[in-house]
Amino acid sequence: MNADLQNRQNEIVEEFAFFEDWIEKYEHVIELGKELESLPEEEKQEDYLIRGCQSRVWLTASKNANGEVRFRADSDAIITKGLVALMVRVLDGLPPQDIASADLWFIGKIGLDTHLSPTRANGLQSMVQQMKRYGIAFQADMEGGK
Repeated sequence: MNADLQNRQNEIVEEFAFFEDWIEKYEHVIELGKELESLPEEEKQEDYLIRGCQSRVWLTASKNANGEVRFRADSDAIITKGLVALMVRVLDGLPPQDIASADLWFIGKIGLDTHLSPTRANGLQSMVQQMKRYGIAFQADMEGGK
């Protein structure tokens, strides 16, 4: 398993451990969303919308010269923007195969799986699935180009 992926997840678990309750954790998620650079309006297209999210969430992915996947995202809802910021933080800059097969254990460890509303939890799952689909597509692209 990718060491960067493990380290990033460990950092997030440690960060969230500082907060005493879910109000503080939600505030932290909101702060993460505020720190995420917004997508330019021309990138907020239907093609980049994540299906399954109640809010509008846009996610773009590209592969850099090193073969790493670079994610950019935005949302029209502040908590959702924080959730997608968290996912970008964990998966951005990793090789496609590591994204495609990522075990994102931090979600359960920090309690997002049990403390989000059902619609937000579904949205988070949709984000994860879309990011993994990008990983699979870029991996297939690399293998096809060999």
